[in-house]
Amino acid sequence: MPATAFETVPLHELPADFRVRALHWGATFPHCTYFEPNDLAYPQGALERLLAVAPAGAQNVHSLADLSGQPATAAPRFGFLTYDLKNDIEALYSENFAGFAWPPLHFFTPETWLVWRADTLEIHGQTAGILARVLAQSVPPVAAPAVPVMRPRLPKTEYLRAVEAIREEILNGEVYELNLCQEFYAEDVVLSPVAVFWQLMRASPAPFAGFVRWHDHFLLCASPERFLAHRQGQLISQPIKGTIRRGPTPAEDEQQRQTLLHDEKERAENLMIVDLVRNDLARVARTGTVRVPELFGLYPFRHLWQMISTVTADLRSGTGLAEILRAAFPMGSMTGAPKIRAMQLIEHYERSRRGLYSGSIGYVGADGNFDFNVVIRSLQYRQDTGYLSFQVGSAITYDSDPEREYDECLLKARALLEVLGTGIE
Repeated sequence: MPATAFETVPLHELPADFRVRALHWGATFPHCTYFEPNDLAYPQGALERLLAVAPAGAQNVHSLADLSGQPATAAPRFGFLTYDLKNDIEALYSENFAGFAWPPLHFFTPETWLVWRADTLEIHGQTAGILARVLAQSVPPVAAPAVPVMRPRLPKTEYLRAVEAIREEILNGEVYELNLCQEFYAEDVVLSPVAVFWQLMRASPAPFAGFVRWHDHFLLCASPERFLAHRQGQLISQPIKGTIRRGPTPAEDEQQRQTLLHDEKERAENLMIVDLVRNDLARVARTGTVRVPELFGLYPFRHLWQMISTVTADLRSGTGLAEILRAAFPMGSMTGAPKIRAMQLIEHYERSRRGLYSGSIGYVGADGNFDFNVVIRSLQYRQDTGYLSFQVGSAITYDSDPEREYDECLLKARALLEVLGTGIE
């Protein structure tokens, strides 16, 4: 983050529940974004631990063009890109059911933002009285959310038929791979977004986790995936494709890891998306600088092994953020290949708009560096209507078995259902 005047506090002087208090305080603002890396190691590093807040009437950005403009201050900007931003980038549309009303793009300039360093907390922006307010913030007792059984927007029988139809699309040469997602939802739900977020962090710690409040809309995200980062002229993208359940013993866990490593279907999925990302980044990279420093890397998470590859490129001089996002968004791991035809078919086969799912949350520094995640393993919640939803998906190739793809979706939903204390209808 860029250097500005700020207040520092040694972390050892803060209470153990300071982060919990800070987020409860931050979530009282209509604009709040928090990133939680859960102290996890990750290739190229995880997200920074940051909390940013702003009152109503804060300086906001709602278009790609405005996002590329130079900020008026040295403050970073925090926000999100929804999946439907694709409609502003390509000649696409979305007419499926929408339980949420997120704007396609929203970034705000914070009034106050907190940065956790190795040994200190930095308080930036408006600093007067902030530490005292956070320390005085009460933390309500943790209560299990009362959530009814989650209902599918796309019933299992229809999902299985959709997978078969997509296999035919692949056979006919329409796409090579398509990421098919499905929504599970409940209505009239009352819960504490902050409390549920921390429960999710305990159940499924992830290096690209985050919490977003935009007025009455909330995102509680336990993402393991980076979409795109920019650091001193280098772009970094880390698509995930390839998933298998963790084993219950060390020996069985290693066996699962080896199974994933040598699974030809999973490797083919990963390689196709790596090629797509390489092509996307080449549109904004200096010629000859797109590289794949790691292919088919295997990394353990609480419930899953994931296959992660890393693609890097040197950014072409004079290229702004809007042009970068137009080249690379949405992330190929959530669409399929070729990307535009895949997105057209996604609209046809899915029953819900994705909202922030398959989109991204992140921050943009005044120095031009940025980091964005992929919004997966996430809950979306509307406090005003009580609508609660999560979506899960998998990559469909011609070799896909419909039942196995459905089971993969349920595996990815496991931590979310555990936190909500409910099941699927």
